[in-house]
Amino acid sequence: MASKLGEKLRACRTSPKVNLTLEEAARRAGLSKSYLWELENRESQKPSAEKLQAIADVLGQDVSFFLDDTVDTPQESNKDKEFFRSYSKLEPEAKEKLRQILDVLKKS
Repeated sequence: MASKLGEKLRACRTSPKVNLTLEEAARRAGLSKSYLWELENRESQKPSAEKLQAIADVLGQDVSFFLDDTVDTPQESNKDKEFFRSYSKLEPEAKEKLRQILDVLKKS
């Protein structure tokens, strides 16, 4: 049975925003695929602070999200929040240019 940590790890990893395979997420975090699987699926697994930070970085989350049992949904990263704050302050023409750039990036 998966722990709350495991459920959060899997939800973040498989979310449309991140969408990483177990193997790819583990590789990016510098962990083995089997270790990440254990974290997601076994109740008793407790990663070190360093390993949890590496996973959080890969998944674009603050490590506190994984430690707080009262929060169930992934939170926007600070970088995302800052991006959207900056975006909201742009002139309409600049916003349109960014949308066009995003469209190009999504197609590649």
